Amino acid sequence: MINGYNKINVSRGGLMSTTGFGRSGEDYALDYLEKKGMSLLARNVRSSHGEIDLIVKDGRIIVFVEVKARRNRRYGEPIEAVTIYKQQHIKYTARIFLYNHHLTEASIRYDVVEVMMIPDRTIQIRHVKDAFR
Repeated sequence: MINGYNKINVSRGGLMSTTGFGRSGEDYALDYLEKKGMSLLARNVRSSHGEIDLIVKDGRIIVFVEVKARRNRRYGEPIEAVTIYKQQHIKYTARIFLYNHHLTEASIRYDVVEVMMIPDRTIQIRHVKDAFR
């Protein structure tokens, strides 16, 4: 672990679209979370107010995960992109998910997983538990 990031070496060739890049970041984040014992409940859950990248179960807690994938830190740390506005949209979509799945009494948490895809083929992952409330 370096500066709070877990490092993974990968081999991927070529450039990818923004959508492909984001999806790839979600794949790395999900793999990381599953290795930590969490299980996937849903992916890319949408509402009229936004989207939740991953919904996982961590023991008895339902975790709503925002994944931020970046190639560099030119615009700051990835977690800084999860603004109050974005948090409100995630929480709204989470409430809809909980209601639709009869889970309104469940314990929940909001996490952010930062995925840095470094040009030297290294993936750095930082999992911020309980990133916002």
